[in-house]
Amino acid sequence: MSMFNPPPPAEFIREDVLPALNLTIGEAADQLGVCRAALSRVLNGRASITPEMAIRLEEWLRTPDGGGPSAESFLRAQASYDLWQARQQRERRGGVCIRRPAVLADDF
Repeated sequence: MSMFNPPPPAEFIREDVLPALNLTIGEAADQLGVCRAALSRVLNGRASITPEMAIRLEEWLRTPDGGGPSAESFLRAQASYDLWQARQQRERRGGVCIRRPAVLADDF
């Protein structure tokens, strides 16, 4: 089941984590070791969470007991978000004509 108009995957950091820690985007970017503009693009859904950023977020949000969101969870959320966005763009374009192969390989 897909979500309707999902938020950008890192939105919860902007909306929940930064206020809870009383941090600005610039301060969080410094802690993550990235530039403010790069983090802002990710937090506002204008750039994807890359594997490198996912690892940085995982390490930054790791709790003392080793909990917290994993890099994999960030990447799964990003992939789901990207897929939803791609489907919406495809729908707006009226779909794409796809030619199906006459014979599909058995190992698909």
